[in-house]
Amino acid sequence: MSIPRRDPSGPFLMSVDHCFSIKGQGTVMTGTVLSGSVSLGDSVEIPTLKVVRKVKSMQMFHTPVTSAVQGDRLGICVTQFDPRLLERGLVCAPESLHTVHAAVMSVEKIPYFRGPLQTRAKFHVTVGHETVMGRAMFFSPAPDGFDREPVLDSFDFSREYLFQEQFLCPGSVPAEADGGGADSRVGQASEGRCPRQQWALVEFEKPVTCPRLCLAIGSRLDADIHANTCRLAFHGVLLHGLEDKNYAESALPRLRVYKLKHKHGIVERVMDDYSVIGRSLFKKETNIQLFVGLKVHLSTGELGVIASAFGQSGKFKVHIPGGLSPESKKILTPALKKRGRAGRGEEAEQPEPVQHVALSLSFKRYVFDTHKRMVQSP
Repeated sequence: MSIPRRDPSGPFLMSVDHCFSIKGQGTVMTGTVLSGSVSLGDSVEIPTLKVVRKVKSMQMFHTPVTSAVQGDRLGICVTQFDPRLLERGLVCAPESLHTVHAAVMSVEKIPYFRGPLQTRAKFHVTVGHETVMGRAMFFSPAPDGFDREPVLDSFDFSREYLFQEQFLCPGSVPAEADGGGADSRVGQASEGRCPRQQWALVEFEKPVTCPRLCLAIGSRLDADIHANTCRLAFHGVLLHGLEDKNYAESALPRLRVYKLKHKHGIVERVMDDYSVIGRSLFKKETNIQLFVGLKVHLSTGELGVIASAFGQSGKFKVHIPGGLSPESKKILTPALKKRGRAGRGEEAEQPEPVQHVALSLSFKRYVFDTHKRMVQSP
């Protein structure tokens, strides 16, 4: 993965690697200009401290200068700043850097790292001059976008993305979709199909200050240093930082990452030409009312809609707007001929059809949707 070059004409940004005082002069910060330019008299900010100071003097290799640009090795002198407050870090044009509590990154796994990159796992994440603990959630394009050209300088919040239990790479083990059995699309990597670009939402345990499009490295520094293993897990580019401390409520609902859910059941019997009773799709304790109105597909080809619960054992009624085909009715004929008698709601145990007719329910659930709605394609 190449890292986009910062615009040399952009805001001033300098990486500081040493800070010390000179009696009678002030405090000197030495480092490398990463982008933009700086001149005598400019104001600069130490963003981690929210401190702004004016540049009193500058030197490059012991030679006084009046300005410096990207790539220059530079020492700048400011006044009224305690050098003990800054050892290494960043100095920038005022208000050009922001502190983030979480970030969306484009990521790639480092091939020498053993084992999978699991969602919800913690990593030591290095961004800028800071290394903090962060919890990662990996996601990819929707399956029809696996071959889309990677974009390394921006992130599109208008697109939908597919949640992944782990970073997808050749040989990945298909993950299980919560509450819905094996999700065949999540396991694309097992078929040799991997997306050209994947992302991670990394939530930091403490806020970090760093420029946009900076390099990010995820590591497992808690691994045994004596083991013959690589501790660097992934690398990437920070595309979008979430600055609001309450980002979970204010920003994450914009991130349209969804899980695919698949449930499977069978038709127990037919009520009439337009209605069937299904079972084995839900557990006994499931509130079926939440699923009313969702579409289900019969293995015989008909499209149905969940109409209501049927009794208290997890069974449900399915309305079939187009009606059952003659072939489907023929398959389900044994159940039509041998109805038992029973009271309201539940009917007595019925003989099974000669051939089972399967019911399948598929829907999306967006990870950050506070209402936990279930969405189906039109």
